[in-house]
Amino acid sequence: MDSMEKNKIFAAVLCAGIMAMLAGFIADQLVHPHMPDADAVAIEGVDGAVGGPVKAKMPDPIMHLIATADMAKGEKLSKACAACHSFDQGGPDKVGPNLHGVVGAAKARKSGFGYSSALTETSGAWGYEDLNFFLWKPKNYVPGTKMNYAGMKKPGDRAALIAWLRAQGSGSFPAPNAGEIAAEAAELAPPEEEAAVEEAAH
Repeated sequence: MDSMEKNKIFAAVLCAGIMAMLAGFIADQLVHPHMPDADAVAIEGVDGAVGGPVKAKMPDPIMHLIATADMAKGEKLSKACAACHSFDQGGPDKVGPNLHGVVGAAKARKSGFGYSSALTETSGAWGYEDLNFFLWKPKNYVPGTKMNYAGMKKPGDRAALIAWLRAQGSGSFPAPNAGEIAAEAAELAPPEEEAAVEEAAH
């Protein structure tokens, strides 16, 4: 290939590059992209407000169900827990601790049981709200817990189990009062209902 042919190829590549750059410059001047103010398709579980906070998914409230919960259903549900827990007074610890009198009791209360450090560092008692969150998704409520359980999704099931657990040695722990029920309902209201709950309170 002689020098003339090389010069022609070089000139062709150079012209192509200049044309590409010129086309890009013209396109930038003519086209002004506009970002939409809202998503074209609504995504379930995501707040639609652009840049607004997204409320984390939380369990449904259960305190209003405790008083009328089906105790027989709660006992039946407890059988799924019996592989790891006992419920009778003085019963043995298994993979998990004995749960007699757990409702209203301090968390990580049994000395000598090998609770996870995540749970021993959690303060407070096992009230209705705590048990609702824990039974819904244990690893969400206590990240790092040793309890290998995915969670109980139905609020009626959680209420029935908690009511049954209360009857097993926690009978003196008071049932939820109207103020506690209203506070839980307000805290756990879905985003679309939250504004209505707040408005009704004023």
